[in-house]
Amino acid sequence: MCIIRRRNQICDTQFYIRTLHQIMVYEPSRILLVSTTFPPNPISTLYNMIAETFTSTPLVPLDRKHWSEQSGLEYLQTLAFRDDVEAIKVAIEGNFYATCALSAAMRYLDSEFSIRFAPHSLRIKYQSPEATMMIDLSAIASLELIQNLHHAKSKECLFGFLNQAQTPMGSRMLRANILQPYTKTDDIEPRYDALAELTTHEDMFHEVRKALHGFDDVEKLLTKLVILPVQGSLYHAEQAINNILIVKKFITSVAPVFESLLPARCILLGQIRETSRPEVIQPILNLINTIIDENATFVRTPLDLRHQRTYAVKSNINGLLDVARKTYKEATDDLYEYVAALNTEHDLAGEPRYDNTRKFFLRFRTADMEHRRIPDEFINRVRKKDYIECQTLKIVQLNQRISDSAVDVVNQSDKVVSELLVEVRRFAPEMFKVCESIALLDVLAAFGQIVTTQEYVRPVLSGNMAIRAARHPILEKVSSSSFIPNDYYATEQHYRFQIITGCNMSGKSTYIRTVALAQVMAQIGCFVPAEYASFPVIHNLFSRTTTDDCIEANMSTFSVEMREMAFILRNINGKSLAIIDELGRGTSTRDGLAIAISMAEALVQSGAFVFFATHFTDLAKILTDRPGVLNRHLATETTVTDDNVPKMTMLYKVESGPVREESYGITLAGAVGFPTRFLEVAQHVSTALREQAEVKKRNSGARKIVLKRKLILTLHESLQLGYNSNMDDGSLASYLRRLQDEFIQRMEENEAPEDEVENAGGSEVLVPESDSD
Repeated sequence: MCIIRRRNQICDTQFYIRTLHQIMVYEPSRILLVSTTFPPNPISTLYNMIAETFTSTPLVPLDRKHWSEQSGLEYLQTLAFRDDVEAIKVAIEGNFYATCALSAAMRYLDSEFSIRFAPHSLRIKYQSPEATMMIDLSAIASLELIQNLHHAKSKECLFGFLNQAQTPMGSRMLRANILQPYTKTDDIEPRYDALAELTTHEDMFHEVRKALHGFDDVEKLLTKLVILPVQGSLYHAEQAINNILIVKKFITSVAPVFESLLPARCILLGQIRETSRPEVIQPILNLINTIIDENATFVRTPLDLRHQRTYAVKSNINGLLDVARKTYKEATDDLYEYVAALNTEHDLAGEPRYDNTRKFFLRFRTADMEHRRIPDEFINRVRKKDYIECQTLKIVQLNQRISDSAVDVVNQSDKVVSELLVEVRRFAPEMFKVCESIALLDVLAAFGQIVTTQEYVRPVLSGNMAIRAARHPILEKVSSSSFIPNDYYATEQHYRFQIITGCNMSGKSTYIRTVALAQVMAQIGCFVPAEYASFPVIHNLFSRTTTDDCIEANMSTFSVEMREMAFILRNINGKSLAIIDELGRGTSTRDGLAIAISMAEALVQSGAFVFFATHFTDLAKILTDRPGVLNRHLATETTVTDDNVPKMTMLYKVESGPVREESYGITLAGAVGFPTRFLEVAQHVSTALREQAEVKKRNSGARKIVLKRKLILTLHESLQLGYNSNMDDGSLASYLRRLQDEFIQRMEENEAPEDEVENAGGSEVLVPESDSD
């Protein structure tokens, strides 16, 4: 990809959250770092975090002298499109690190791969990441935005589901959009308008999809087009002819796109149509047609491609080229005549075939030689299923003649094509803009393909989250039964923190993942699976849902969980959405509950939208009175069969309040066929533990009330003693102060946990120190 998408100077945290996110988005093959950050020098925090996060991507040290702002500006002045240079200079003013990074990247390409670019042929863009949603790396994995957790090649992920794009450029843009959803309504609403128009005008939609079908990977083509070979070779000459044929195919494919968008009325589709109008592309096609034969097209089969390269340049442009082509044609005709004579001589029906390795060879059916001996002149024999492939010395000699003449043709054609490419590169800015417009249109058409086959709705962007009958987009597609939709409601003032309880397999994880996926879909400009949907614009998306440990880092499930939660708590704010699933289950029940409560309190105070799924029902009870907290649960229905076996039916429907089902784990175990005797023991132990806890709770509460009453009675007696004493005013005041301090201290001790109350001692009457009686 020759577009230098980003060399960012990012306003980041001490954990480099945005830097890591940007690296994840663009999947670099190498990561360049200043050489002083590598051992034996002191290792920087950034180096450590990149190395830990991107274990399969090599980190390349580059000497500090290559990170030069002056060199970066020179590269910018030399390589960027002429019309873009001044605008980019203004955009990067003060962005020292971005310019230095551009210098380092270009120096590395030159020194390591000997890659040089034609002047003013790169579309260099400076784009701030602040206008996009930041999705932490854990959320990208756990939400299966790009890849399925269990099967890496499966399409059961958000990208696989949405990727109905027909061009490689559209697929790449879609992937980047999913990892970086927009945070400005000015970027999102035009996509909604375009998608609405495409889905309501069926004829235009089908014409657009049809027009997009003919595009190859134009981004890679344009990259090859602007790279200058350091040293000429036959391979580069062949590729130059191939590239000009692909450019021709690309240019001729743009016109149908323009025609398909003629009925469009919305702004975004109009802009795409304007970019691909005939006045933009026709000069490029006219230039190519002056040199390239109008019937020459890019094909993929080896023999046809060689023929196309041979006859691509028009006749009478280069005399030596015409002579070389005549020689090529005569040698090829000689081969076909020889094969015909060979078939007649041996009474065969062999046909000439071609591949890049063997060149021409002869193929005939094995059945033709079933009762005959294969002639000795047939060499290089290979059996492939029902066929025999072979050559003769004559065919080998003719192959050499044809190859020599083909090389001569390519070399002569290259002299003409190289001059043509210099002229075509002048139109690189226009071609890049057309390519980007085609990619955007392909993404919108991909959304339209999904929307027209599913019941999706256009979202409303507001400060509130209100979704009616929302469905999980991926599970709805792969589920064998109809998906049960659910509602969501949260505002900036109310219900920002929602606790989701319910028994195992009731759908808690699916419920909280659905809202996160719908939020991403809404902010990339796609409609969502619901009957009505209103979303706030989210700037940060966090997720803590997996239960995996990290063997490479020697970290247990609980350690990974705590590290990820620490990261979330440091970075979450009022413009964030977080989904938390079963926090605290990696350690003991008591510690897990305590940690879950403390972290939930911090999340409540952050002001973020949080969906917190948990099995800790005490958490729901403790936080129920907190402002902005809402308790919900996934409903189930429990019945008993004629065989006295409990049967649990998952309703997958969210309802108000915490889960009310007692011992749902035991009930579920019975429903899946656990032996009755084990269930009886488990139920007996569960009942006993619950009763014991209730008794302890009642006893503890009653005991505290008794102690409080005793303290009050003791206080009354002490006051009576002071009243009846003959102490002077100073002594009486001192006595009352001591009485007050003692009473407050013992009342506070009474509020302490039970083990502390037992150690607090009884209550004694405080006797005045000086009593005249």
